[in-house]
Amino acid sequence: MDIDGFPRQFARTRRFTLGAPRQFTVSPDGERVLFLRSASGTDARGLLWMYAHGQEHLLAGHPAPSAGVTAYATDRDARVVAWSADGELWTVRTEPGPDPRPGSAPDLPEHSEATGVPRRIRTAGPVTDPRPSPDGTLIAYVTGGALHVVRTDGTGDRLLAAPEDADVTYGLADYCARASIGRSRGYWWSPESDALLVARVDTSMVRRRWIADPAAPEREPVAIRYPAAGTPNAETSLLVITAGGDRTPVRLPRTAPEGRTPAGAWHAPAFEYLVSASWEDAGPVAVLQTRDQRTVWVVAADPAGGGYEVRARVSDKTWVAFPPGTPLRTPAGVLVLPSVRGDVRGIRIGDAVSPDGLYVREVVGPVGERVFFTAGEEPTEVHVWSYEEGPGFTRLTEEPGVHTAAAGGPTLVVDSRTESGQAVTVRRAGRPDGRIAVLTEEPLVTPLPVHLTLGARELRSRLHLPSWYQPGQERLPVLLSPYSGPGLQVVTRGRGWYTAVCQWYAEQGFAVLATDGRGTPGRGIAWERAIVGDRLGPVLDDQVDALHAAAERYDALDLGRVAIRGWSYSGYLAAGAVLHRPDVFHAAVAGAAPADRRLYDSYWEERFLGHPDVQPEGYERSSLLPHAHRLSRPLMLVHGLADDNVAPAHTLRLSAALLAAGRPHTVLPLSGTGHLVHGEGVADRLLLLELDFLKKALARRTEGI
Repeated sequence: MDIDGFPRQFARTRRFTLGAPRQFTVSPDGERVLFLRSASGTDARGLLWMYAHGQEHLLAGHPAPSAGVTAYATDRDARVVAWSADGELWTVRTEPGPDPRPGSAPDLPEHSEATGVPRRIRTAGPVTDPRPSPDGTLIAYVTGGALHVVRTDGTGDRLLAAPEDADVTYGLADYCARASIGRSRGYWWSPESDALLVARVDTSMVRRRWIADPAAPEREPVAIRYPAAGTPNAETSLLVITAGGDRTPVRLPRTAPEGRTPAGAWHAPAFEYLVSASWEDAGPVAVLQTRDQRTVWVVAADPAGGGYEVRARVSDKTWVAFPPGTPLRTPAGVLVLPSVRGDVRGIRIGDAVSPDGLYVREVVGPVGERVFFTAGEEPTEVHVWSYEEGPGFTRLTEEPGVHTAAAGGPTLVVDSRTESGQAVTVRRAGRPDGRIAVLTEEPLVTPLPVHLTLGARELRSRLHLPSWYQPGQERLPVLLSPYSGPGLQVVTRGRGWYTAVCQWYAEQGFAVLATDGRGTPGRGIAWERAIVGDRLGPVLDDQVDALHAAAERYDALDLGRVAIRGWSYSGYLAAGAVLHRPDVFHAAVAGAAPADRRLYDSYWEERFLGHPDVQPEGYERSSLLPHAHRLSRPLMLVHGLADDNVAPAHTLRLSAALLAAGRPHTVLPLSGTGHLVHGEGVADRLLLLELDFLKKALARRTEGI
């Protein structure tokens, strides 16, 4: 293993994401598969590709220094593709030649007439989120917060909705929707291509934050609207706009009526969140959620009159969570909704309910009346499933790993992450039809994880020991490298960049342990909600329990030298570990740690802690600042100064509290860096600096300093 070359490779490949195919779209007839992938494992320019007749064809790319194609959208038949590159609108038509099977397929030249020629369309300004109409004749896009539509041939650009002032946008998602809910879209075409359902977002009431670069004081700071816990959210409303410009406001319910919402210490029945929206054959549909997240309504809107009808009401005493992709209707009108059976989140497809113990992750969508979704019975695995009347619920993937899929006609594209890496297979009518190439670089460090189930709570963990370590050798210092926060697992049967990083630390002489504790997905409803009222305590207890259980099974772990590292939520966990459990943890590196929970966004924090003015005890309990005086172990705080997700104020306030308490610590600011650290000269150097800090901190402990 080349441990010396690994940090640079890690940075150069952007965490081994370059060269990985993603964002698959299968045409309804199953003949074409569109996807994005850069040209190699070190080339950052996104390229648009098509897989057809067993071969890949390049559809579009852009010269350096352009980022290339980073996202795209298609018409109903996946024949017209639109995307934005450097603010310009581009389109290409996908027209595959005749199917050459059973013989070999011809090698089509790049940008030939058969694969289409990319074309730039002039627009009114820099383009965001272009989307073709279902019939492929029009393309809608947003520029400067205004919604426009232009013909696919480049003529007839028309303004549909212009913002009334600088705080209003049409056709874009608000911050909470993008960052926490998972909704990136702000408009939806009608099936007939003659109108759009459009989100109007007013952020005038949302408090401002300013992002500046202290290393470049001559630059003006950038203002963003950030809805922190307990502060006003953006106001999102919907309207129907025809392609000709006529408008009809949708009169959505503003508040869930008394008696139809669960009681709680904090009761906020106003529908402040647009979770998702779509335009089905029967009309527009919106999923609305109350501010306290305990009530969700599925509402069908009348595009002509603007009225609404409630299709479904779901309430929960803690919070309502819809699996991504729900609700939806199949072409025959069968409704797909979430279903809770015991402690497991499933789905209901008409009258059929997913099997007991099957935790549903996402509904991929229907092909005819067959519904595809991903789910798992074991938390470390996610498989592709389908349901159709007759065969019922059927699992389609077998190898342990994390699988997802895209489907259209008789074609199913399965994207698999197993312990050997990523593989993308194309199945046609249930039989193998080919593969889409994965061009990522192989890590110079080969992960050698040992999967464990530890302690009374059966904590899923992953242990990495050095490849050179032999039983009976001197015990190793221990490094905990978890995430363990809501919404993300790192202990799965799929290889990721984090498994390679853990092995790199192991090759440096550590026993590295990662554990998914309470609050992480995949283990059931009670498991995810165990952190309500306390974002830190249960999670930290699980890390300690897993550490001690692993040490009982592996004599290689030296409990006298234990460190912990993390970023974002796990950075918060790392700092909390040395503050609250110095008896267990002897050093920590905490990156981008949300130390003051009141500073984080409303949707995420209020889900677990409620409103800070009504339930302040949860925020006090979960904040690191009141406990700064407890620090007695080496702590390095790292933060990107351009971070618009976890504001640098989190780290600066924690550092100030530590300084006021007379507690020595290290602060490493990263100028010009956001929440995601990547790029040579930053990501690689940071790994080395963390390693040096941890080694020195644990060496001082060994020497009794």
